[in-house]
Amino acid sequence: MAKPDSGARPDEAWAVAEAGSQRRLVAVNRAAERAGLKPGMSVADALAIRPGLKLAPHEPAEEDALLGRLAEWCSVYTPFAAPDLWREGIGSAGLWLDISGCDHLWGGEEALLNDLTGRLERLGFIVRAAVADTPGAAWGWARFGAGGVVAAGGAREALATLPVSALRFAPDVTLGLARLGLRRIGDLYPLARGRLAARFGSVVGRRLDQALGAEEEPISPLRPPQSLQVQRRFVTPIGRSEDAAAAVRFLLPRLMQLLERQQLGVRRLDLSVFRVDSSCARLAVGTSRPTRDANALFRLMALQLDGLQAGFGIESLMLAASVAAPLAARQQDMEDGESAECLSEMLDSLGNRLGFSRVQAFAPAGSHLPERAVRRLSAEAAATALIPEPWPDQRRPPILLSRPEAVAVTAPLPDAPPLLFRWRQTLHRVRRAEGPERLEGEWWRDQSPARDYYLVEDEDGGRFWLYRLGLPGEFNPARWFVHGLFA
Repeated sequence: MAKPDSGARPDEAWAVAEAGSQRRLVAVNRAAERAGLKPGMSVADALAIRPGLKLAPHEPAEEDALLGRLAEWCSVYTPFAAPDLWREGIGSAGLWLDISGCDHLWGGEEALLNDLTGRLERLGFIVRAAVADTPGAAWGWARFGAGGVVAAGGAREALATLPVSALRFAPDVTLGLARLGLRRIGDLYPLARGRLAARFGSVVGRRLDQALGAEEEPISPLRPPQSLQVQRRFVTPIGRSEDAAAAVRFLLPRLMQLLERQQLGVRRLDLSVFRVDSSCARLAVGTSRPTRDANALFRLMALQLDGLQAGFGIESLMLAASVAAPLAARQQDMEDGESAECLSEMLDSLGNRLGFSRVQAFAPAGSHLPERAVRRLSAEAAATALIPEPWPDQRRPPILLSRPEAVAVTAPLPDAPPLLFRWRQTLHRVRRAEGPERLEGEWWRDQSPARDYYLVEDEDGGRFWLYRLGLPGEFNPARWFVHGLFA
């Protein structure tokens, strides 16, 4: 597959040439092909045949990026689409599409192939494509054969007349086989594999077996195929974000039905937007817990659809639950259920705007000391906790100081609550007090002194959480700290 310069005339010969001391052609357009030029020919020979040949530099990185974008776009035909970046011989890079089980959606293999090649040609690409039982046979028939559909079971006969380079051999292997008079793939059929392996290694036998179906050659897709997905194609490309939103609203209930059959809920929803210019845009939203609420998911997706660029038009949309989790049907109190749903929707909205890692929840930790008794969790982890750890029954202040602050205290006895204390240059007279509550550190961490905590209320109604450090008699005078505030 090659794409000529956008300003080239149909009768103008163009070729892509690699860099280096011995420059060779990598790809040619149809005008150059009609003149007798072909990939692998040296630039000097090509210019001798066609002096007016236009040359463009070969840029593998840009070619790989283009093939990656085209493979993304080809996932509208099959989830098993990937770029073919093999460049060890002539007629190298292209696209892999495993259309097993997908061709009937397009009216058969030939109809799918014609639709694919027609679209690519309308975009300005020169396309050679083939369908066969194996990837190896399709690769060789597309580049060295007539192209089109190879009949089921006909790979052996179709490949027999093709050159051995159609098996994706490195140039030195192809040259070595030619020196032995083995120029066609059919010449390899009657030969013993042991003799070929002794001279060329296992590559000849492996490639031949892959092309004939005796050995598997799986295609690794760009993205893992999704079983939970729905798709909508448009007769006429759409260009407005409102139309795309309407299509998403149409697809969501259908995707929720697939999830309900498997008792699953969405955790991550992916929207693939296939444009007519062979580009593909992907949008994604996440949820803090599994859900099948189509309305809530649409509200999350609508935030991203507002900025969707339709380009020259959108020809199809694909909606997939890329991450799903068990969500069994449940019956619960109406009020509690509504509260949980509202909280979940709020977390989803904040998570998609700010990032789920920035939305945090608090959970109890296994320590009596207040500064160690709370741990931070992501909202996702808190929502998916199967058995959340209960909070302690003791009364704790909603405001805990990051560091306890020393205060001057007047107390009648060493173990009695304070009568008054001075904190931040303000004198507080205690009206009532509760305590003490003795807390000690973990024995396996350190031997810090015990703390006696008091909840005190001053004459102005302020409520404070104070503690005395150490047991009575250990410190003289006693050391007091403010650790939290109740109001």
